[in-house]
Amino acid sequence: MADLSDPKAALHHYLQATRDDLIWKLDGLSEREARLPRTATGNNLLGVLKHCLNVEAGYFGPTFGREFPTPQDLVPMQAFEEDPQADWYAGEGETKEGLIDLYRRVAVFADQTIDQLPLDAPGQVPWWRPDGQDVTLHRIMIHVTCDLARHAGHADIMREQHDGAIGLQRENSNIPHDHDWPAYVTRLTKLADRFG
Repeated sequence: MADLSDPKAALHHYLQATRDDLIWKLDGLSEREARLPRTATGNNLLGVLKHCLNVEAGYFGPTFGREFPTPQDLVPMQAFEEDPQADWYAGEGETKEGLIDLYRRVAVFADQTIDQLPLDAPGQVPWWRPDGQDVTLHRIMIHVTCDLARHAGHADIMREQHDGAIGLQRENSNIPHDHDWPAYVTRLTKLADRFG
C-alpha cells in the first residue's frame, strides 16, 4: 500500500482507485450492454471509459511535453470539430476489451509522467484559455482525479440502472447488503410526495 502521508503518493493512490472502479463497472457486460445509451444525452458505460482514457492521455501527455506512444489510438483534437461527442462512445472498430486495454496502457503512460516529475513540475494545458494554461503536476493530478471520480459516479448509476450492480469498489461495496431497498425507496417517495 502507498504511503498516504506523502501527498504525491496519496493523489496517485486515489487516481488509480478511480481508474480501477471505472474498469470494474464494465465487468460482465456484453459489447451491446457496454455501449447502450443509458441517458437522454447518450451516456453509456464504454463511452465514459473512452472519455476518461483520452482525458488522462491529454493531461499527462501534451501538458508536460509528452506524446502517447500510439497517438492513433486516441481521439484526435480535430475530431471534435466534426463530432463534439467523439470521445463519448466506442466506434464500430473498437471493442470493450480493446478500450480497457488501451486505458491500461494510458494509465502506464500517465504513471510515468507522475513518477518522473515532482508535484511542482510546470506544464501547459494547450486547450485551456490562454491566460489559464499554466499548471503544475499537482494541480493536474487533482483535476484529473476529480474529473474521473465524477464520471465514475455516472458509471455507478448507469450500472445500477442496468442490472442493480452497486458498490463503491469491487472489494468494498460500502452499501448495506441486507437492506430492504424497495421499502427504503417507498419511504423516500412518500417523504418526497409530502412536498408535491
